[in-house]
Amino acid sequence: MNCRHCQSPLTLPFVDLGSAPPSNAYLTEEALRAPEIWYPLRVLVCEHCWLVQTEDFAHADALFDADYAYFSSFSSTWLAHAERYVAAMVERFGLTDASHVVEIAANDGYLLQYVQARGIPCTGIEPTTGTADAARAKGIAIVEDFFGVRLAETLVAQGRQADLTAANNVLAHVPDINDFVGGFARLLKPRGVATFEFPHLLRLIDETQFDTIYHEHFSYLSLMAVERIFQANGLRVFDVDELPTHGGSLRVFAQRTDTGQHPRDPRVDAILRREQAARLDCPEGYAGFQAKTDQVKNRFLAYLIDAKQQGRTLAAYGAAAKGNTLLNYAGVRPDLLPYVVDRNPAKQGKYLPGSRIPIVGEERLRQTKPDAIIVLPWNLSTEVKAQLAYARDWGARFVTGIPDLIID
Repeated sequence: MNCRHCQSPLTLPFVDLGSAPPSNAYLTEEALRAPEIWYPLRVLVCEHCWLVQTEDFAHADALFDADYAYFSSFSSTWLAHAERYVAAMVERFGLTDASHVVEIAANDGYLLQYVQARGIPCTGIEPTTGTADAARAKGIAIVEDFFGVRLAETLVAQGRQADLTAANNVLAHVPDINDFVGGFARLLKPRGVATFEFPHLLRLIDETQFDTIYHEHFSYLSLMAVERIFQANGLRVFDVDELPTHGGSLRVFAQRTDTGQHPRDPRVDAILRREQAARLDCPEGYAGFQAKTDQVKNRFLAYLIDAKQQGRTLAAYGAAAKGNTLLNYAGVRPDLLPYVVDRNPAKQGKYLPGSRIPIVGEERLRQTKPDAIIVLPWNLSTEVKAQLAYARDWGARFVTGIPDLIID
């Protein structure tokens, strides 16, 4: 395999998580009677541009289809994050009713609803039908397509250039990262700004966040790799924020190379220096991650086995993609974890891919009163524990398996 950015041959391994089905390919009752497609889940490092990337096996149109079941609006924490983002961008860049905001991967309108509420014209790009329909139901204009140079040029021809583009947690999801980034350079107005949010590779490594790795994530991003990719495709990074979301993310601000006028903030070079200190620009920076991953996985699995042997009852919360990575790598099945609760009705009544653990509504917790609740989306553990605080009344404890086994 060659690097999806610079086409250099890939030989440096980062981590091998065995094999798994796509993490968002939830199963119906009917699908349980059919075989699942499992793909190898291996990650390699480009020693030329230092882009960390999943080995190619699954295609994007198979991963992000009409049944894609991730809806952003079911997390109150994420909605609050989106609302703060909109307020900050309006203030910083002076957006008005004469501006145009475009969000790539608009999902169910979780963010653009706040742009629309301010009277600012906006357009969402969203390739998955279910989430696109949910956004349309909120009155948001949606283009149901994958983003890249072709779509950007179509939008420009329609007079829909952007003053601001938002791309939250999508840069890692694109197989052709050059075409994707090149689309922003074409879509932006001469003084337009593009923002990108993505989990920071440095945090992934430091905290052994291996459950962030799944087939829908084609890339795992450092700022040094992102800056190289942007430079090659007509964008220039001028600022960056560090965020707590998804276990530690970056929000990168970029502008067109040919016309952008924002000065480079010192925070950009400060983060680049930290990445260099962590040796993310040499093979040594990636050594040892497999061993740390196996230790975390083994501790989690040992806890589940011990709970069963001791007669303690367990349940899980959050049918999230990252949870599927953890459960499938650990080989967990319903004998160890009988069900997972999720607030999303589109997931309830289905089964987790691979593990085939049933997904149920929250009322099941009150009925069964488990001794412990495994919070699979550990990055939302504060929100989940507040939401399920009533479980403390029967003595339930909350457990997260990553970054380490924590029993609260």
